[in-house]
Amino acid sequence: MGRTRKGRDISGWLVVDKPAGLTSTAVVNKVRWALSAKKAGHAGTLDPAATGVLAVALGEATKTVPYITDALKAYRFTVTMGAATNTDDAEGEVIATAETRPGDDDIKEALHAFVGEIMQVPPQFSAVKIDGERAYAKAREGEEVEIAARPLWVEELTMIGRPDVDHVELEMVCGKGGYVRAIARDLGEKLGCLGHVLSLRRVWSGPFEASEGISFEKIEALAKSPELDDYLLPVEAGLSDLPEARCTAESAVRLRNGNPGMVIASDLDYGEECWASLDGRAVAVGRYKGGELHPVRVFR
Repeated sequence: MGRTRKGRDISGWLVVDKPAGLTSTAVVNKVRWALSAKKAGHAGTLDPAATGVLAVALGEATKTVPYITDALKAYRFTVTMGAATNTDDAEGEVIATAETRPGDDDIKEALHAFVGEIMQVPPQFSAVKIDGERAYAKAREGEEVEIAARPLWVEELTMIGRPDVDHVELEMVCGKGGYVRAIARDLGEKLGCLGHVLSLRRVWSGPFEASEGISFEKIEALAKSPELDDYLLPVEAGLSDLPEARCTAESAVRLRNGNPGMVIASDLDYGEECWASLDGRAVAVGRYKGGELHPVRVFR
Protein backbone atom coordinates (compact mmCIF):
# COMPACT_ATOMS: atom_id res chain seq x y z
CA MET A 1 0.00 0.00 0.00
CA GLY A 2 1.42 3.39 -1.06
CA ARG A 3 2.32 6.02 1.50
CA THR A 4 -0.16 8.92 1.76
CA ARG A 5 1.43 12.31 1.15
CA LYS A 6 0.84 14.68 4.04
CA GLY A 7 -0.13 18.30 3.65
CA ARG A 8 -2.97 20.67 2.89
CA ASP A 9 -5.29 20.26 -0.07
CA ILE A 10 -4.46 23.73 -1.31
CA SER A 11 -4.82 24.73 -4.97
CA GLY A 12 -3.63 27.71 -6.98
CA TRP A 13 -0.56 29.33 -8.49
CA LEU A 14 2.31 31.02 -6.67
CA VAL A 15 4.39 33.12 -9.05
CA VAL A 16 7.95 33.21 -7.72
CA ASP A 17 10.67 35.62 -8.82
CA LYS A 18 13.41 33.00 -8.65
CA PRO A 19 16.81 34.18 -7.42
CA ALA A 20 20.09 33.02 -8.95
CA GLY A 21 21.80 30.05 -7.38
CA LEU A 22 18.79 27.80 -6.78
CA THR A 23 17.42 24.97 -8.86
CA SER A 24 13.79 25.07 -9.92
CA THR A 25 13.18 21.92 -7.89
CA ALA A 26 14.58 23.59 -4.75
CA VAL A 27 12.16 26.49 -5.21
CA VAL A 28 9.18 24.15 -5.62
CA ASN A 29 10.19 22.20 -2.52
CA LYS A 30 10.47 25.42 -0.51
CA VAL A 31 7.03 26.58 -1.69
CA ARG A 32 5.46 23.21 -0.86
CA TRP A 33 7.00 23.34 2.62
CA ALA A 34 6.10 26.99 3.23
CA LEU A 35 2.45 26.41 2.30
CA SER A 36 2.26 22.91 3.82
CA ALA A 37 0.91 21.86 0.42
CA LYS A 38 0.25 18.24 -0.46
CA LYS A 39 1.06 18.60 -4.14
CA ALA A 40 3.19 21.06 -6.14
CA GLY A 41 4.95 21.36 -9.49
CA HIS A 42 6.27 24.05 -11.81
CA ALA A 43 5.74 25.22 -15.38
CA GLY A 44 9.10 25.38 -17.11
CA THR A 45 12.54 24.80 -15.60
CA LEU A 46 14.99 27.66 -15.14
CA ASP A 47 18.73 27.01 -14.91
CA PRO A 48 20.15 27.56 -11.40
CA ALA A 49 21.98 30.73 -12.51
CA ALA A 50 18.84 32.21 -14.10
CA THR A 51 16.33 34.48 -12.40
CA GLY A 52 12.72 35.47 -13.01
CA VAL A 53 9.33 33.84 -13.36
CA LEU A 54 8.98 30.36 -11.94
CA ALA A 55 5.27 29.62 -11.77
CA VAL A 56 4.59 27.03 -9.06
CA ALA A 57 1.34 25.09 -9.35
CA LEU A 58 -0.34 23.69 -6.25
CA GLY A 59 -3.01 21.01 -6.00
CA GLU A 60 -5.58 21.21 -8.80
CA ALA A 61 -3.49 23.86 -10.58
CA THR A 62 -0.97 21.16 -11.50
CA LYS A 63 -3.54 20.01 -14.06
CA THR A 64 -3.13 23.33 -15.90
CA VAL A 65 0.69 23.22 -16.04
CA PRO A 66 0.77 22.10 -19.73
CA TYR A 67 -1.06 25.28 -20.77
CA ILE A 68 1.59 27.49 -19.15
CA THR A 69 4.42 25.30 -20.43
CA ASP A 70 3.05 25.63 -23.97
CA ALA A 71 2.55 29.41 -23.73
CA LEU A 72 4.96 32.02 -25.06
CA LYS A 73 7.69 33.21 -22.70
CA ALA A 74 10.03 36.21 -22.70
CA TYR A 75 13.70 36.21 -21.70
CA ARG A 76 16.21 39.02 -21.31
CA PHE A 77 19.80 37.91 -21.41
CA THR A 78 23.34 39.13 -21.85
CA VAL A 79 25.74 37.38 -24.20
CA THR A 80 29.48 37.54 -23.63
CA MET A 81 31.24 37.57 -26.99
CA GLY A 82 34.74 36.27 -27.63
CA ALA A 83 34.53 32.96 -25.78
CA ALA A 84 32.69 29.66 -25.97
CA THR A 85 32.19 27.51 -22.87
CA ASN A 86 31.37 23.84 -22.46
CA THR A 87 28.05 24.71 -20.80
CA ASP A 88 27.21 27.67 -23.11
CA ASP A 89 27.00 29.94 -20.05
CA ALA A 90 29.35 31.62 -17.59
CA GLU A 91 29.26 28.61 -15.24
CA GLY A 92 31.33 26.48 -17.61
CA GLU A 93 34.93 26.22 -18.73
CA VAL A 94 36.16 28.27 -21.69
CA ILE A 95 36.85 25.90 -24.58
CA ALA A 96 37.58 28.40 -27.38
CA THR A 97 38.20 32.14 -27.84
CA ALA A 98 38.01 34.61 -30.71
CA GLU A 99 39.28 38.16 -31.24
CA THR A 100 36.45 39.22 -33.59
CA ARG A 101 33.84 41.64 -32.22
CA PRO A 102 30.87 42.39 -34.48
CA GLY A 103 29.27 45.80 -34.81
CA ASP A 104 25.73 46.55 -33.72
CA ASP A 105 24.38 46.38 -37.28
CA ASP A 106 26.01 42.98 -37.82
CA ILE A 107 24.39 41.65 -34.65
CA LYS A 108 20.94 42.97 -35.58
CA GLU A 109 21.23 41.46 -39.03
CA ALA A 110 22.32 38.08 -37.66
CA LEU A 111 19.34 37.92 -35.30
CA HIS A 112 16.94 37.52 -38.24
CA ALA A 113 18.20 33.95 -38.74
CA PHE A 114 16.91 33.02 -35.28
CA VAL A 115 13.32 34.24 -35.69
CA GLY A 116 10.40 32.05 -36.74
CA GLU A 117 10.47 28.25 -36.82
CA ILE A 118 14.11 27.33 -36.24
CA MET A 119 15.97 24.10 -35.54
CA GLN A 120 18.00 24.19 -32.35
CA VAL A 121 20.52 21.73 -30.91
CA PRO A 122 20.26 21.72 -27.08
CA PRO A 123 23.47 22.30 -25.09
CA GLN A 124 25.65 19.37 -24.08
CA PHE A 125 24.84 20.29 -20.49
CA SER A 126 21.06 19.94 -20.73
CA ALA A 127 18.32 17.67 -19.41
CA VAL A 128 17.75 16.04 -22.81
CA LYS A 129 17.80 12.26 -22.51
CA ILE A 130 20.37 10.33 -24.55
CA ASP A 131 20.01 6.52 -24.37
CA GLY A 132 17.98 6.92 -21.19
CA GLU A 133 20.50 9.19 -19.48
CA ARG A 134 20.49 12.97 -19.12
CA ALA A 135 22.91 14.71 -21.46
CA TYR A 136 24.41 16.70 -18.58
CA ALA A 137 25.31 13.48 -16.76
CA LYS A 138 27.26 12.28 -19.77
CA ALA A 139 28.84 15.72 -20.22
CA ARG A 140 30.04 15.73 -16.60
CA GLU A 141 31.83 12.45 -17.31
CA GLY A 142 33.62 14.12 -20.21
CA GLU A 143 31.58 12.37 -22.86
CA GLU A 144 30.51 14.44 -25.85
CA VAL A 145 27.23 13.20 -27.29
CA GLU A 146 25.33 13.94 -30.46
CA ILE A 147 22.04 15.66 -29.66
CA ALA A 148 19.43 15.90 -32.39
CA ALA A 149 18.17 19.33 -33.40
CA ARG A 150 14.59 20.11 -32.43
CA PRO A 151 12.14 22.74 -33.62
CA LEU A 152 11.63 25.97 -31.68
CA TRP A 153 9.24 28.82 -32.41
CA VAL A 154 10.88 32.21 -31.82
CA GLU A 155 8.35 35.03 -31.95
CA GLU A 156 10.87 37.83 -31.48
CA LEU A 157 14.60 38.24 -30.91
CA THR A 158 15.80 41.82 -30.53
CA MET A 159 18.90 43.65 -29.41
CA ILE A 160 18.09 45.93 -26.47
CA GLY A 161 21.54 47.08 -25.39
CA ARG A 162 25.30 47.02 -25.99
CA PRO A 163 27.03 47.78 -22.67
CA ASP A 164 30.49 47.40 -24.21
CA VAL A 165 32.28 45.77 -27.11
CA ASP A 166 32.32 42.36 -25.39
CA HIS A 167 28.63 42.16 -24.47
CA VAL A 168 25.21 42.44 -26.06
CA GLU A 169 21.81 42.44 -24.33
CA LEU A 170 18.97 40.61 -26.07
CA GLU A 171 15.29 39.90 -25.52
CA MET A 172 13.61 36.80 -26.89
CA VAL A 173 9.97 35.73 -26.99
CA CYS A 174 9.65 32.03 -27.78
CA GLY A 175 7.61 28.88 -27.38
CA LYS A 176 8.34 25.87 -25.21
CA GLY A 177 11.50 23.82 -25.24
CA GLY A 178 13.95 26.57 -26.16
CA TYR A 179 17.45 26.95 -24.75
CA VAL A 180 18.66 30.53 -24.44
CA ARG A 181 22.19 29.18 -24.01
CA ALA A 182 21.94 27.57 -27.44
CA ILE A 183 20.85 30.90 -28.96
CA ALA A 184 23.94 32.59 -27.49
CA ARG A 185 26.19 29.77 -28.71
CA ASP A 186 24.76 29.72 -32.24
CA LEU A 187 24.67 33.50 -32.56
CA GLY A 188 28.33 33.69 -31.55
CA GLU A 189 29.23 31.06 -34.12
CA LYS A 190 27.27 32.84 -36.84
CA LEU A 191 29.01 36.13 -36.08
CA GLY A 192 32.43 34.46 -35.89
CA CYS A 193 33.04 35.78 -32.38
CA LEU A 194 31.79 32.84 -30.31
CA GLY A 195 29.59 33.49 -27.31
CA HIS A 196 27.91 32.31 -24.15
CA VAL A 197 25.21 33.52 -21.76
CA LEU A 198 26.44 35.77 -18.97
CA SER A 199 23.07 36.39 -17.30
CA LEU A 200 19.49 35.33 -17.95
CA ARG A 201 16.09 36.45 -16.66
CA ARG A 202 12.63 35.16 -17.60
CA VAL A 203 10.49 38.30 -17.51
CA TRP A 204 7.17 36.66 -18.22
CA SER A 205 5.68 33.25 -18.89
CA GLY A 206 2.18 33.11 -20.33
CA PRO A 207 0.05 35.30 -18.05
CA PHE A 208 2.64 35.48 -15.25
CA GLU A 209 5.02 38.44 -14.82
CA ALA A 210 8.30 38.45 -12.90
CA SER A 211 7.49 41.96 -11.66
CA GLU A 212 4.44 40.53 -9.88
CA GLY A 213 6.23 37.50 -8.44
CA ILE A 214 6.96 36.94 -4.78
CA SER A 215 10.60 36.90 -3.71
CA PHE A 216 12.25 33.85 -2.20
CA GLU A 217 13.04 35.90 0.91
CA LYS A 218 9.37 36.76 1.40
CA ILE A 219 8.37 33.12 1.00
CA GLU A 220 10.77 32.22 3.80
CA ALA A 221 9.58 35.12 5.96
CA LEU A 222 5.88 34.24 5.55
CA ALA A 223 6.30 30.46 5.64
CA LYS A 224 3.55 28.57 7.47
CA SER A 225 1.51 31.76 7.91
CA PRO A 226 -1.93 32.65 6.49
CA GLU A 227 -0.40 35.75 4.87
CA LEU A 228 1.42 33.60 2.30
CA ASP A 229 -1.93 32.25 1.07
CA ASP A 230 -2.83 35.80 0.03
CA TYR A 231 -0.22 35.62 -2.76
CA LEU A 232 -1.89 32.62 -4.39
CA LEU A 233 -3.56 33.09 -7.77
CA PRO A 234 -6.58 30.93 -8.63
CA VAL A 235 -6.36 27.70 -10.61
CA GLU A 236 -8.10 29.52 -13.47
CA ALA A 237 -5.05 31.77 -13.96
CA GLY A 238 -3.39 28.85 -15.72
CA LEU A 239 -6.19 28.69 -18.28
CA SER A 240 -6.16 32.32 -19.41
CA ASP A 241 -4.99 31.42 -22.93
CA LEU A 242 -7.96 29.09 -23.49
CA PRO A 243 -11.50 30.26 -24.31
CA GLU A 244 -14.05 29.84 -21.53
CA ALA A 245 -17.50 28.25 -21.78
CA ARG A 246 -20.11 28.30 -19.04
CA CYS A 247 -21.99 25.30 -17.77
CA THR A 248 -24.90 24.57 -15.45
CA ALA A 249 -24.67 22.77 -12.13
CA GLU A 250 -26.10 19.64 -13.78
CA SER A 251 -23.50 19.76 -16.56
CA ALA A 252 -20.76 20.32 -14.00
CA VAL A 253 -21.62 17.03 -12.31
CA ARG A 254 -21.41 15.19 -15.64
CA LEU A 255 -18.14 16.86 -16.58
CA ARG A 256 -16.49 16.18 -13.23
CA ASN A 257 -17.37 12.52 -13.71
CA GLY A 258 -15.56 12.55 -17.05
CA ASN A 259 -18.68 12.61 -19.22
CA PRO A 260 -19.62 15.15 -21.93
CA GLY A 261 -21.74 18.03 -20.66
CA MET A 262 -23.66 20.87 -22.24
CA VAL A 263 -21.93 24.26 -22.22
CA ILE A 264 -22.88 27.76 -23.29
CA ALA A 265 -20.49 29.20 -25.87
CA SER A 266 -21.26 31.41 -28.85
CA ASP A 267 -17.89 31.72 -30.58
CA LEU A 268 -16.24 28.30 -30.35
CA ASP A 269 -15.43 26.15 -33.34
CA TYR A 270 -16.14 22.43 -33.45
CA GLY A 271 -13.23 20.57 -31.85
CA GLU A 272 -11.72 23.70 -30.28
CA GLU A 273 -10.06 23.29 -26.90
CA CYS A 274 -11.64 25.28 -24.08
CA TRP A 275 -12.51 25.13 -20.40
CA ALA A 276 -15.87 25.02 -18.70
CA SER A 277 -16.69 27.14 -15.66
CA LEU A 278 -19.43 27.22 -13.07
CA ASP A 279 -19.71 30.49 -11.17
CA GLY A 280 -16.24 31.42 -12.42
CA ARG A 281 -14.53 28.27 -11.19
CA ALA A 282 -12.91 25.73 -13.50
CA VAL A 283 -14.84 22.49 -13.94
CA ALA A 284 -13.07 20.81 -16.84
CA VAL A 285 -10.88 21.27 -19.90
CA GLY A 286 -11.73 19.53 -23.13
CA ARG A 287 -12.93 19.80 -26.72
CA TYR A 288 -16.09 21.61 -27.77
CA LYS A 289 -18.32 19.47 -29.98
CA GLY A 290 -21.88 20.32 -30.92
CA GLY A 291 -22.78 22.26 -27.78
CA GLU A 292 -21.00 19.86 -25.43
CA LEU A 293 -17.60 19.82 -23.80
CA HIS A 294 -15.83 16.48 -24.00
CA PRO A 295 -13.49 16.60 -21.01
CA VAL A 296 -9.85 15.53 -20.95
CA ARG A 297 -9.06 17.06 -17.54
CA VAL A 298 -11.48 17.63 -14.70
CA PHE A 299 -11.18 19.69 -11.51
CA ARG A 300 -12.46 18.86 -8.08
